[in-house]
Order: sequence, then C-alpha cells, then structure tokens
Amino acid sequence: MIPLYYDLHIHSCLSPCGDDDMTPANLVGMAAVKGLDVIALTDHNSCQNCRAAMYHGKNYGVTVIPGMELTTQEEVHVICLFPTLEDALTFDDLVYGKLLPIPNREDIFGKQQIMNEIDEVTGTVGNLLINATSIAFDDVFPLVESCHGIAYPAHVDKTSTSLISNLGFVPPGSTFTCAEFHDFKNLHRIRREHPYFESCSVVCCSDAHYLEDIHEPEYQIYAESKEIPDILEAIKRHRR
Repeated sequence: MIPLYYDLHIHSCLSPCGDDDMTPANLVGMAAVKGLDVIALTDHNSCQNCRAAMYHGKNYGVTVIPGMELTTQEEVHVICLFPTLEDALTFDDLVYGKLLPIPNREDIFGKQQIMNEIDEVTGTVGNLLINATSIAFDDVFPLVESCHGIAYPAHVDKTSTSLISNLGFVPPGSTFTCAEFHDFKNLHRIRREHPYFESCSVVCCSDAHYLEDIHEPEYQIYAESKEIPDILEAIKRHRR
C-alpha cells in the first residue's frame, strides 16, 4: 500500500460557478505544484472537461479521476467517480438528458467552457449545469454502478446542497458506504447525530472553484497503486 495525497472534489471552468482560471491545465498544474498525487475533476452535472484534465495529469504525474458532482432532484449533491473516461462520458450522456432544460445565461451564472488539451475553448454547454436533474437520490447509486463507478454524498457537513441540510436524515435503505466532508472538524458531530456515517469511509475535499482553494497535501488515502481502479477501491475502505 502506498500513501497518496488527494483532493477529490475540484471544479473547472466548465462549472458556471468555477473561475475562468480553472482550466484543465491550470488546475492539474496547481495540484502538481502543491504536491497532490491524485485529484478528481467533478464539475456540476458534466464530465466534458475530464479528457483534457486526464491528459495533463499524465504530463504532470498526477492521477486524474474522471468524475462529476451530480445534483439530484432533491438538490442534494453527490460525487460520482469512474474508472475510465469512457464510463464517465457514458454517465455524462445519461445525466444531461435528465437535467432541467433551462438555458444558461452567462451574464448571470457564468461561462460553461469545454476545453481541449491546449486549453482552447472548443464549445460550451447550453443548459445551466447547476440546475437539478430528475434523478432521485436513491437512484443515483445504481445508475453510477451501471457505469462501473462509485458514488457518495458530497460535503455532508455543509449547510446547503448536502444530504443532511436538504433532507435532514439518511434515507432508509441507503446503500452508500462513503461520504465526503468539507471539514473534518465536523466528523464526530455528524456521526453522533447521524449514526449511519459511523460505518462509512470518509474523505475530506476542497470543492475548489478557484486555484488557490485546491487542497494542500494534508489528507491521504492508502492504495495499492496510483491507478484509478485501485484508488476507487481505497476510497471505499478509507477510515478516519
């Protein structure tokens, strides 16, 4: 097993709330400068910038996991991570068809830029990516599994767009085995108030929308290698 510094929740300039400087090359380069071993690109309801980010990951020696921060119909954010780009893009197609068909307004919400490997804008996404999808929370997990990925609720300790803030409880019959925290200072409180999380593996990630917010090398997971399948297995069993 090898220790890997991680940040598994990062947005690019594809997310309308992401800074224009969050290009695939810039965000992967910043992760390398900071000394991270593995990151995940998790734009709102889209995986369209994962290809370029993974390209730069190979150049910088940073493992880039293709992913998405999905918004359920209850407006709960869920992190979805995939072993291959092909799996991520298959899931991307499924999700975009279930996104509310409301056009983005760049003057209000920001740009939704798709970029290639040299940080050229090759297109934009038409519908507003920060809207909810028609996918229910309970349905996310089998849908992600059908694309060979893993899913877990995002920033469960935040006061908005989290499972706890929006639903107030963990739905009966939930099957997720991992959870993301924004600040581990809240770990014991959340576990005390919601015992379901006692049996979950946990990660702490930045939800970075700006380059400076990407995590420093503070949190580690232990995996068999830096290959994405091994890292996904490590995430599922990571304890704190």
